[in-house]
Amino acid sequence: MKSLEQRQITSEAAQNLVANALQNAQQNGWEVAVAVVDPNGYLVAFGRTDNVAPPIGEFAIDKAYTAGTLRKSSKAFGDRMASSPTLGLGLSNRNRFLAWGGGAAVFEDGRCIGGLGVSGAQEHEDIDCAEHAIRAAGLQPG
Repeated sequence: MKSLEQRQITSEAAQNLVANALQNAQQNGWEVAVAVVDPNGYLVAFGRTDNVAPPIGEFAIDKAYTAGTLRKSSKAFGDRMASSPTLGLGLSNRNRFLAWGGGAAVFEDGRCIGGLGVSGAQEHEDIDCAEHAIRAAGLQPG
């Protein structure tokens, strides 16, 4: 065999993640943007609360991209970048990678099927919102 099989999140599942995250954010009074990407970093679904600040949407997309393509949370990526000055310097010239918490890889049966990014609340709230949305969908955050 000279190929790999890659599973990807469906559009329906991605929309469900966005809805779960937005519902959780609204219940907590958070203004957020939510993005879901496939494992290659392509945007599959997006949503936002009505009063979220304009740049927050791009942050959510970048958090999702970071988590989905690296198959780990954006916070774990940020912790790794902070562990070494040279790694941190490398991050400064990379497009789309974001080292703030709120991005979570989305796993199904141990395989990464995408990434979810939540941005706009405090970092720990973004993380909680993302992980809650993933678990509510019957998937596992990473």
